[in-house]
Amino acid sequence: MNDCCSAPGLTPLDQALEQLLAGLKPITETELVSIEEALGRVIAEPVSSALNIPPADNSAMDGYAIRGSDGAEGAVLTLVGKSFAGHPFTGQVGAGECVRIMTGAEIPSGADAVIMQEQVTVDATNDAQVTLQREVRSGSHVRNAGEDIAVGQVVFEPGRKLRAADIGLLSSLGLAEVRVIRRLRVAVLSTGDELKKPGETLEAGQFYESNGYTISAVLHKLNAEITNFGILPDDLETLRSAFRQANEVADVVITSGGVSVGEADFVKDVLDELGEIAFWKLAIKPGKPFAFGFLPDSVFIGLPGNPVSALVTMHQLGVPMLNKISGQESQTSLRIAAKAGCAIKKAPGRTDFQRGIYSTDEQGNMTVVTTGSQGSGMLTSMNLANCYIILEQQRGSVEVGETVIVEPFDSIVS
Repeated sequence: MNDCCSAPGLTPLDQALEQLLAGLKPITETELVSIEEALGRVIAEPVSSALNIPPADNSAMDGYAIRGSDGAEGAVLTLVGKSFAGHPFTGQVGAGECVRIMTGAEIPSGADAVIMQEQVTVDATNDAQVTLQREVRSGSHVRNAGEDIAVGQVVFEPGRKLRAADIGLLSSLGLAEVRVIRRLRVAVLSTGDELKKPGETLEAGQFYESNGYTISAVLHKLNAEITNFGILPDDLETLRSAFRQANEVADVVITSGGVSVGEADFVKDVLDELGEIAFWKLAIKPGKPFAFGFLPDSVFIGLPGNPVSALVTMHQLGVPMLNKISGQESQTSLRIAAKAGCAIKKAPGRTDFQRGIYSTDEQGNMTVVTTGSQGSGMLTSMNLANCYIILEQQRGSVEVGETVIVEPFDSIVS
């Protein structure tokens, strides 16, 4: 792989993402899981329906099932029975007859329309006599068999990440299990003698490690199996051993820090020894230093060390990469035009992912402001935000009222 850092200039984000995704091979191993355990899993094979949904013509209203040929306004019909959900009327509706029916109940044989109960009058002295107060035509308020899903219809294609509504749909098809792609296995490594775990005592020059926890939180959202190697010291043999173990147990190995050009760090030495790695300077802010490549049995990404840079590059590059390897269908992030509610400083040269807060007024007009200071080490800029303000690579500073692009936070970071 070419070392992009040795070339002049910076690699645009879209180019980096295209290169990153091009050489990836999705996981092929699959497993059967119960639908109770299928939320967030990725469908491995087409799912077809073995039955009609709904299984039979049924009523969309509480009312009376009738023949459309008897639906003239003022017609007087004779009540011959009742049809409830799960307890259908088993007889035949003949000419001049009707059946009391509840929402979801099966349409009786002979009937082909439903009139709402508010549109009839029941004789006070003879409750078997029902008078129609308006005209009713065949098909009125009838939900046809198979109108939602027909027998043999493919309801899910491979690559679908199952949502809550999808679980309900699988259940409605009578499926107790579904075949999914096995979970993605990811190893997370944090390196540096200066790092300490939360709860430990800090010495001079030390600080609490956060990137490993942030990355793991993102991976939990992606339903990945995580092996966390914790904080590793700046020791060549320790790092070499850890990377070899991570390569053996994971599909993807993720680190943060130690990928800046010219940085004296054992991480790059080990990666050069074990794998084929490119170190890029990305044309984005925050998040310029980034590494990507392959270890003998896994894919590697190296995120920047600054906390916001690590999270932004994980979100914009790491998540699409992990989704592809896990077999998930590609997704496009929602991006919306908004008016800048404050002046925004920017220098041309890199695409800027400033953290912002968007809101809409009563007319539906969207305005966005930044969260304030945008330093790459200030995680509070992400905590306060509900979106990215994406400023194009060659764009300069923004004045109040100018149009900018907003990417609302998705479920991965919100």
